[in-house]
Formats: sequence, structure tokens, C-alpha cells
Amino acid sequence: MKLRGLLIIMCLAISLIPIAMISGLQGFQIASMFLGLILVITLAVGFVISYFISMPLVKLTKNIDEISKGNLDVELEKSEIYEINNLTVSLDRVMASLKLAIHKVGLKKEEIFEEVVKAKEQAEEKFEILLKKIDGWIWEIDEKGTCTVCSEKVGETLGYTPAQMIGKEIFGFLPAEEAKKMKDMIHHMSQEKTGATNKLDMYWMYQGDKHPIWVRSHLIPVFDRTGTFHGLRCFSRDVTEERVAENQIEELHKKIGELDKRMHEILQGQLKESHEKEPALDTTAEQEFDYMLIFDENAKIIDCTNDIQKKLGYNKDEMLSLTFADVVYLETYDEIRANLDEIKKLGTMQVKTIHKKKDGSSVFVSEQIRYLKDRNMFICMVKEDTI
Repeated sequence: MKLRGLLIIMCLAISLIPIAMISGLQGFQIASMFLGLILVITLAVGFVISYFISMPLVKLTKNIDEISKGNLDVELEKSEIYEINNLTVSLDRVMASLKLAIHKVGLKKEEIFEEVVKAKEQAEEKFEILLKKIDGWIWEIDEKGTCTVCSEKVGETLGYTPAQMIGKEIFGFLPAEEAKKMKDMIHHMSQEKTGATNKLDMYWMYQGDKHPIWVRSHLIPVFDRTGTFHGLRCFSRDVTEERVAENQIEELHKKIGELDKRMHEILQGQLKESHEKEPALDTTAEQEFDYMLIFDENAKIIDCTNDIQKKLGYNKDEMLSLTFADVVYLETYDEIRANLDEIKKLGTMQVKTIHKKKDGSSVFVSEQIRYLKDRNMFICMVKEDTI
């Protein structure tokens, strides 16, 4: 209710007092004769009083509005009403102090008030846009673990609204083991007092069916000037799919390692078996070979011993990109294929030839090539030869 209306109602209420007194002394009939006159006089007095009281307040309100827009040169009118005049004087002092502060820091008046409010609104708008675009949600908790801030995007991951999380302990949204992990992390960060960001992967519970969601959180501890811990500011996002992919990659690395180990075991077993089954080649088999190669019927090198680099200069990865024809100087690819067909029939072949080194030089060698029928591959055991 406006002040003017309130004053008029008060005056009308006061006018009932003389009417009641006349009615009690002279009777209601005589009192009713004066009713109209009393009401007219009361309304007139009420309007006059309300005008003189409310108008200075209206002017003062307009002046304050101008000040809020950055106009510090507003002339404040004095009032005949003592209390309003005191308020005007106090406001003059505030304006003088504000002008002095602005002058000391070297700011312009237009840089504050409206511009500051506009900048604040723009910053808040940009922040809201950022919260909607980022792949995750922002949340804060106090030193007791109670959620105090939560952005809207939490619903996309956990199915909750911010209102459902704010005011609740964050531990209630985690499985028991994960809640303990979070409590330990909060205690650690509050004691460490470094302000460093910590990364924490945990399972959170989805609202609907309570299935676990793997969430990665970045936690920033908050301290005041005295070093007192006041909670965490956090950014979290769903990394369930990434976690599955990481686990699959880890499993593949393990399997590759196992296969590599198994391949070397098979190679060693085949060598041992070939030596035991073919005593006729003892003169060569009993020698210590410098390096060995395994290649398929297309002469593509599949495996080799690590010591090949000492003799030819190629490392193992480089050798696996070559064919046997790239290593042998004296034979073409077609000639090697023909020899492999012959070895398939005979089972083994021993030849002297020249192998190419990585630097372009050559080395004379003795080769013993065996056909591994069960694997349809060839193993070549090489010993450096002297002319």
C-alpha cells in the first residue's frame, strides 16, 4: 500500500471519533447531519498531509534512482520534515564519500553502477551458456560434504535435478565403498592445504534403477584467508564408455604380450624338435646360429630373433616389414619361391649365400631352412660364414 493512501485511511479513521462523540451526546440523527461535512474536511486534511509527507519521499526515491545509474551530481532537495531532511543529509555524505573513493582509485563514474551491473549480467549469462555446453556438471560441497551448488547437467548423467541434490550429503549418491573413498579424499585435501586439483574416479548411483555410473571428478579445495577448509568445488563427467575402452585396451595389451610369449615358446620348441628328429644334419645343427627367421610360403617374414640387429642392423620391427627376398642378395623373389616349393618336398635345405645389411653392405652366411609342415611356415637358421 502506498504511503499517501495509508495516510488518507488513517485520517478517515480519525474522523469517526468526533462523529461518535456527537452521536453519544446529541444522538445519531444530529451526528449524521455533520457526517458529510466531517468527511469532506477529513479528506481535504488527509490529502494535504499526505502530499507534504509523500512528495519529499517521491523526490528522494527518484534522486536515489539517478545515483544508482551513476549520476553523482544529483542535487538533493531539503525537506521541511525533520526525519526526511536527516535522511537527505546522510545520503549527501554517502555521495561525497563515494566521489572521493572513485577519485582515489582513478575510475570514471560510468565505469560503475550501470556498466558494472551490465557486465555482471553478461558474465552470468556467459557462465550459464558454458554450463550448458560443457560435457559434465559443476557442483560444490561444504566442509561436511553437503551439496551447496549443482548445475542442471547433472540430470543427463545421474538423473537427478539440482534441487534433489542441493542440501543433501554427497555421500548419499555414492555406493558405500565410494562414499568412504570420497570422505578420505576430503579429509586428505583439507589437511594438505595446498589448493591443488585432485582427480578422482568413482562409481555414482543413477537415480532410477540405481545402476552404477563411472564418473571422473576434478576436485578443488576451498580455503579462506585464515587457511580454514570450507569444502570443494568440483567438475564431473560420465566416463563409463571411456573406462570400458581403457579396460579393453589393457586386456588387448595383455593378450598381445601372451601371444608374443607363446610365439617365442613355439619357435624354441620347433627348433628343439627339428634338432631331435634330424640327426643327419648334426654338422650344422650342432653349431651356434647367429640369428633365425620365420617366414611364410610367400617369403613374408613373420618373426625373428632379437640378435639379428647385431648382424644385419635391422631391429625386429623393421624385419617384420620385409620379405626374405629383401634380405638375400643372390636370389630374386621368384627364385626364392621356387626354393621354398623344393624345401616343402625335401623338408630341409642347406645353402651358402649372401645377406644384405641395413647399411647396404653384405655378409656371407650359411642357411639351414626347414619346413614346419604343421604351421605351413619356414624357419631359417643363419650362421655367418667365412670364405
